[in-house]
Amino acid sequence: MLASMLTEVMRRAWIDRFMREVMSRETEFISAIADELGRSRWETLTEELEPLLAACRWHRSRGLATLGLRRVRGRAWWQIGQSHWCVRVPRGRVAIIATWNYPVQLLGIQMVQAITAGNSVTVKPSELAIRSQHLLLDCAQRAAAHAGFPSDWIRSVEATREAGERMLLEQGFDFVIFTGSTEVGRLVAKRCAETLTPSALELSGRDSAIVLDDAHAGLAAKSLWHALQMNAGQTCMAPRRVLVTRGIARAFIVAMAPLAASARPRQLISAEAAEHAFALAADAVERGGRSASGTLEGPTGTDRRTLRPQAIVDCPHDAPLVEGRHFGPVMAVVVVDDEEAALSIHRRCDQRLATSIFTGGTKRWHGMARLASLGCGFVTINDAILPTAHPGASISGVGESGWSSTRGVSGLMELTREVIVSSTHVRRRVPIEPPSEFGQRLMSRVSRWLSGATRGDQS
Repeated sequence: MLASMLTEVMRRAWIDRFMREVMSRETEFISAIADELGRSRWETLTEELEPLLAACRWHRSRGLATLGLRRVRGRAWWQIGQSHWCVRVPRGRVAIIATWNYPVQLLGIQMVQAITAGNSVTVKPSELAIRSQHLLLDCAQRAAAHAGFPSDWIRSVEATREAGERMLLEQGFDFVIFTGSTEVGRLVAKRCAETLTPSALELSGRDSAIVLDDAHAGLAAKSLWHALQMNAGQTCMAPRRVLVTRGIARAFIVAMAPLAASARPRQLISAEAAEHAFALAADAVERGGRSASGTLEGPTGTDRRTLRPQAIVDCPHDAPLVEGRHFGPVMAVVVVDDEEAALSIHRRCDQRLATSIFTGGTKRWHGMARLASLGCGFVTINDAILPTAHPGASISGVGESGWSSTRGVSGLMELTREVIVSSTHVRRRVPIEPPSEFGQRLMSRVSRWLSGATRGDQS
């Protein structure tokens, strides 16, 4: 591994070529994702290709520099002649178990991070996005050949669950990245634990949006409706519940109504996913909620996987829809008395990735205590989902939403190991032998003075 480690020049050349390969095959990506996931050209460009290209540019200009040699300052006063440096080295062999809902963006960024950090990569593509992810892997391998990588530096296995299990069982990896459901994430974590292999798990989110009395109702409604429709609601950070305080609830619901009424049906990954989301919406209506659009339509199409996005307003607090255990374009709009009531419902959910806050008082949400009370890894203020695409921002799950970080600075750091190197001057150094009695008393006095202690503090 160490003998074939990638140089920075090689990694930079790979990123440059990878970007060109991806954009030269834009039409093929658009066709593949349309066939597999029913996405439009615009959605593929804005939700898949451009976020990936932005990440490539960030890693080329900033990511490589982030991994550079760093001086560790603040040595102890008695460490005369010593200097300490932090070196980031690759983990080694990285396994990526890919997901289907953003097949090019998510897998692409994970590969870019692994390669930027100097690792080799083995990918298990999703069985639901084989064509688009094989196309992406071909781009990565072509770029690797151009940059002079070893021939097996970027590899893949079959796109089946069995192949993924064999990959983890039979091949020794130094780090594993998994994106997907919490249920499968537990199995991956168990397998990694058996070999003490570190991992990053980006699992499901069932996230909240909180709309406070001082928010802009129209902006909140438009932003959240866009987030709900994005990728047909099949986004791990999509809002599953909107907790709107009573003072602004009417204005928010009025602003939401025309958006819901004009929504076009969206294709989901399966008939089961569409039926489950609709069943939760219908149940919420039976319990006293109502559709913001005035209608409630079940799955349509020959394959029964097409569903019109729905917002169920005045949704009862105890409706199963509020729990958000679905992956589709349906959300509960719950009216609450105040901010504390909203936080109480929010904290009932044990899967949190990103929380959206809509308010006029943005600065008060920057404090540590308020952020800690949300219990998530990303907070968007007066927006939803879109800011999480910043190429330097990381995604960190909390609790059942996973562990470690992916993307951004923290995600890049996860794919390296920190090695501290200390160097001591040949002549200017601390004596190994104990000092004289006077020297020992002097050392004690200096330590007390530096710590703010006095002779009278001793008991």
